[in-house]
Amino acid sequence: MSISISNREVFWVDQDEIAVIIPCYNEALTIGKVVEDFKRELPASTVYVYDNDSTDATAAIAMRHGATVRFEPRRGKGNVCRQMFRDIDAACYLMVDGDDTYPAQAARALCEPILSGRADMVVGDRLSNGTYAKENRRTFHGFGNDLVRAMIKWIYGYEYADVMTGFRAMSKPFVKTFPVLSGGFQIETELSIHAVDRRWRIQSIPIDYRDRPEGSESKLNTLSDGIKVVAMVGTLFKDYRPLRFFSLVALLFFIVGMALGLPVIHEFVATGIVPRFPTAILAAALMFLCALALATGLILDAVAKSDRRQWELEVYRSFLHPNNSTNDKPWWASEFQPRGSDPSAL
Repeated sequence: MSISISNREVFWVDQDEIAVIIPCYNEALTIGKVVEDFKRELPASTVYVYDNDSTDATAAIAMRHGATVRFEPRRGKGNVCRQMFRDIDAACYLMVDGDDTYPAQAARALCEPILSGRADMVVGDRLSNGTYAKENRRTFHGFGNDLVRAMIKWIYGYEYADVMTGFRAMSKPFVKTFPVLSGGFQIETELSIHAVDRRWRIQSIPIDYRDRPEGSESKLNTLSDGIKVVAMVGTLFKDYRPLRFFSLVALLFFIVGMALGLPVIHEFVATGIVPRFPTAILAAALMFLCALALATGLILDAVAKSDRRQWELEVYRSFLHPNNSTNDKPWWASEFQPRGSDPSAL
């Protein structure tokens, strides 16, 4: 049996190893429908609702609709995700917002590549089919998404179809080795950059987006959270690509230092004196900072490479199954196959 989503044929998957994780803050208006929709689409999965210190009846409504409800008192989506990733053990983690903007009908399509061992993160892409542009009523959210996508492409060379989506599926190794650093809405950006930098397998699947229903309010502040997201991109750029980051800083110091220093040098060669002594000192200081920034980049690049090696070894030690030597699938992947197929032919 199969379903068709966005002209793709998607087969049923093992659902008993899927955890639907829903971070929530004051989503009483929509959380009941979200829980019901995902329980209907993935009836054997476990739906977790993490209430982030809501002031309304979000937790009570989620419980009434059959969700497993837990509480995270530290405000911020990143804090909720950190606790969810620590608490929950599953083969596939399907993360979705509780605002009823993402289609539960796409759940199987996102989980299938994870459970079949073909991807480590599957992104629900709202942009490719144009539904986000039609439905989104928040003017600068689309611009912010495009800006972050452009920054990631320039820094890491990978082009996401949708980097800020709150609907994505992730494998167990990805989740259990992901260090959550952010506390708020930067978590989607952090997940996306981590996946690219650590060379996890990424897929994007177009989904139909719908805006929040009337009476439901977004918790995302366009200006303040947008600044935090851009700052997170810069911070991770420094942490993951220190040589490139500090080389750009060194280049800036070099250009300004040369612009100030060359006229002074020209005057000294022509006259034998340095009439603008303060300018000469400033130019020399900038060139010193240029060399210092470059040296810092080289040192931190060696540290980052060492950390990467240690992280890779830790992934192997933590998730390599001792009896997996003859199996071409990772140990956390389900024995997925299309229904009606011949197992001996696989």
